[in-house]
Amino acid sequence: MSRWHGLAWWAAALPALPIALLLAVRTHRQALRLAPAAGPVSGRAGMGLEGDPLRLLVLGESTVAGVGASCLEYALAGRLAAELAERYRRPVHWLACGENGITAHEACERLLPRVLEEPVDLALLVFGVNDTTHLSPASQWRSALETMATSLAKRGARVAFSSVPPLQHFFALPWLLRRLLGARARLLDAQLREVAQASGTVYCPMTLEFVRGYLAVDGYHPSSLGYRVWAQGLAQLLSPVRVD
Repeated sequence: MSRWHGLAWWAAALPALPIALLLAVRTHRQALRLAPAAGPVSGRAGMGLEGDPLRLLVLGESTVAGVGASCLEYALAGRLAAELAERYRRPVHWLACGENGITAHEACERLLPRVLEEPVDLALLVFGVNDTTHLSPASQWRSALETMATSLAKRGARVAFSSVPPLQHFFALPWLLRRLLGARARLLDAQLREVAQASGTVYCPMTLEFVRGYLAVDGYHPSSLGYRVWAQGLAQLLSPVRVD
């Protein structure tokens, strides 16, 4: 995201900010709050398969914490591990490290230190919703992405980013917030793509349709079915990753 794109967003958003702030406060008060998924934060998929296990780390915000699913095995990390195990015909050890409401900058301080000593072959980073709603500065967003990607790559992991979710399709948000935050999310996603290209990491555009069947009852997070469909798309995009 260039400085001018950011300024253009603010120029367009400023006239609507008084109404948008009122809508944001009302939405926050009325929002249905779901708990993170239950169950262990790590597991194994493909138990009957042979070969050395692929070690998968999924690091990020509330979707990594499994909000919207009953347990982490049926959330993003567990579903992705199952899809990768089937695709590669080898077991996958997965670890989910996520926190509801966290930004990328906060994850560098609180989440990244927890996983740097873990042996990881493939690391998927899932951020953007909270940085969009918190209006994180573009420079802070980019710096956090670069720090996480570089730190994990130095530990031998192949790093991939999941794209910033399209907030314009979050039906839990009022129309004006969907418009403003959707545009902001697209700007952050453009910068994420730049970071991925510059760092040689994998960029995975989100293929999940934001329709009610794929969303939890809060209209904000994926349902168990949504996580499965999302994981299926990610596994296809991550298939070129070298795992031998």
